[in-house]
Amino acid sequence: MEESLKLGRKLINTELDTGILNFIVRPIVKAFYDYWAQHLARKGTLKQIDITLDAGKQLLLNGSSEEAFNRIIEENFPHFLKYDQVSSVTSVSHKNYEKLKNNSKDTFINYLKEVKTFLEIKEDVKDYRNLCRAAFKTKEIASSNLMKQLELTENGIKIIEEDPSILSLPTGKKIIIKALRKGFEVTKNEFIEAIDDTYI
Repeated sequence: MEESLKLGRKLINTELDTGILNFIVRPIVKAFYDYWAQHLARKGTLKQIDITLDAGKQLLLNGSSEEAFNRIIEENFPHFLKYDQVSSVTSVSHKNYEKLKNNSKDTFINYLKEVKTFLEIKEDVKDYRNLCRAAFKTKEIASSNLMKQLELTENGIKIIEEDPSILSLPTGKKIIIKALRKGFEVTKNEFIEAIDDTYI
């Protein structure tokens, strides 16, 4: 999370070329990003992790039937959405908001499935790499799970790219979207490399 936020700040800087209005727009966009990163993204991400872990524990304690899974999703998703970093800067009245909301729900469901897999591990693991190898026995399984999550993230970005008016920002929408896209591409490659390193 911390590395992603640093990357976002760096990309905002590299994308900030707004011509003659540079001296006006640059500080506004930077100030918005810094506020968003500190108050919404960081806190929101940590809160979403807590919500997903708690939901995963509920799932383990209450059985993993389809009925229990669906009930836990319905109970916990509104809280997950409340702390969603993208939803926090989008207009809920926008025509595409439901698409973004549904994509966020699919993301939560995917996270919950993975968290359940992690929480079911009974082996003694020392770090995240060992946990991943214990949860996903082969590189192919781990890669498949990663690709699912990357596809959901890509879907969310595409919804915003197709109609930037969904963002409830006063200025700098194009800069934010370009940085979002570049950040996703960089992070995607880092995740793929991490899987290669984990399953040597």
